[in-house]
Amino acid sequence: MTISQNKILKIAGIVVAALIVIAVAIPLFVNVNNYRPQIESSLSSTLGRPVKVGNLSLSILTGSLEADQLSIADDPKFSSSPFIQAKTLKVGVELLPLIFSKSLDVTHLKIEQPQISLLRDRDGIWNFSSLGNHAGQSAATQNTSTGAPSANANISVDKLDVTDGTVTLGSTTGKRKPIVYDKVTVAMRNFSFTSSFPVTASIELPGGGSVKVAGTAGPINSTDTSLTPVQAKVTLRKLDLSQSALVDPSLGAAGSADFDGSVTSDGNIAKANGTLKATSLKIVPKGSPATVPVQVVFSVEHDLKQVSGKVLQADVTIGKALAKLTGTYDMHGETTAIHTKLVGQGMPVDDLEGVLPAVGVVLPSGSKLKGGTVSVELDSNGPLDKLVSTGWVKMSNSELTGFNLGSKLSALSSLTGKQVGTGNDTKIENLSSDVRNSNDGTRLDKIDVVLPSLGTMTGAGTISPSNALDFKMIANLSGVGAGLSKTLGAGSGGIPVDVGGTTSNPTFLPDMKGVASGKVKELVKGGKSLGGLGGLLGKKPN
Repeated sequence: MTISQNKILKIAGIVVAALIVIAVAIPLFVNVNNYRPQIESSLSSTLGRPVKVGNLSLSILTGSLEADQLSIADDPKFSSSPFIQAKTLKVGVELLPLIFSKSLDVTHLKIEQPQISLLRDRDGIWNFSSLGNHAGQSAATQNTSTGAPSANANISVDKLDVTDGTVTLGSTTGKRKPIVYDKVTVAMRNFSFTSSFPVTASIELPGGGSVKVAGTAGPINSTDTSLTPVQAKVTLRKLDLSQSALVDPSLGAAGSADFDGSVTSDGNIAKANGTLKATSLKIVPKGSPATVPVQVVFSVEHDLKQVSGKVLQADVTIGKALAKLTGTYDMHGETTAIHTKLVGQGMPVDDLEGVLPAVGVVLPSGSKLKGGTVSVELDSNGPLDKLVSTGWVKMSNSELTGFNLGSKLSALSSLTGKQVGTGNDTKIENLSSDVRNSNDGTRLDKIDVVLPSLGTMTGAGTISPSNALDFKMIANLSGVGAGLSKTLGAGSGGIPVDVGGTTSNPTFLPDMKGVASGKVKELVKGGKSLGGLGGLLGKKPN
């Protein structure tokens, strides 16, 4: 090594040492806490809310100021507690202007471990809607604003990151328990209030699921942040429906769902479309998980200002069974109200059988529907917690295996003198009924059942919320002639039967009161004495 090379190495070493000394010494001579009022004022002006930061320190190596805490106030119309409270705020700055001209040029912001509170009121307004609103009013009072340029129109940041956050989602009424989301990460690049910018986000869901969002947002709406245009792809995995913001837990819905789709908003109308796949789905409180997956391909248009929307398409697929749902919804108030129509034609019973428990349909113990098709049309109206559904259902060429209806009708055998039997399975040629379902239970009217091995049964009745049966039916048994029916007192209309018990263990008993009443009417109509009634009841007339 030459003498000149040694000199160069010594000089380089001296320079490096000097730089290290300067890096260590500069924070001692630059009191960065002097910039705290400027940072607080700038953030407060930008967000339109009071912002407080903690003690500041300067890191030359990372080129940033670091505050040991951050607090952003909430809209006072929602809460007196902070909207965001973070453990650390890092402010990236240009070092040379800071050191030599005392100028604070911000290049990036990083909020670490924030606790974020999102609240929604009864009118569908969110507490973040008024962010950036410099008049200090909530978005609810400024929907008629002309959207004049705001004071932060020229503010931009190269990078804005939120890491390891916690979001609590709740409502001002407090009716529903708040939902907490962990590991919230948001990254924005080239952030500006006046143009669109890239956004990515990821969230861990209760129950082990996750959400990932990638797209663009902006420009920021100056009067209501929630009306900011957005275009994004959304991927959702293992959403626990019982712990999600999508469904009120009191409605009883449960299951795990995956979603792939997109969301676009022009600031007025938001459109969402994609495919939702649910497993172990349960829809009603007393239902049980479905044993088959359910897929929904849907398209929705949502009016952001009216907080309501249209279901343009919702194709519900269960195996090869397809039903189509359309309608409208209104999210004002604590519970969403809907007006929808569900139509399914010729759906295979075998595919639907596994989802019946999810909607609260309980079959007789040990039985199973097999073969045939089902058609249904239901109109549903009202808030979800007080929903009323009306329509009709038809089933053809099916079989209730493991259920011997003949044995349940054994009382008719002694009454008619004819053995009634179906074997271990009950074939159903046709079944149709009008349906009305509400919180009070289910009512079936105009029931018409054709059973090849028995005959027909018609009537009406109810199923209580606890699955208790109360039906008045008329049985017309095959091989029992009209003459015998008249002898039994039911005329040519058949034999009255009371159906009771529960859906899992139904009972079928001849309505002797109805039989006697029918006999009396026949005797009176024929001008005969009532002596025949005593014979019917096994007694001799007086």
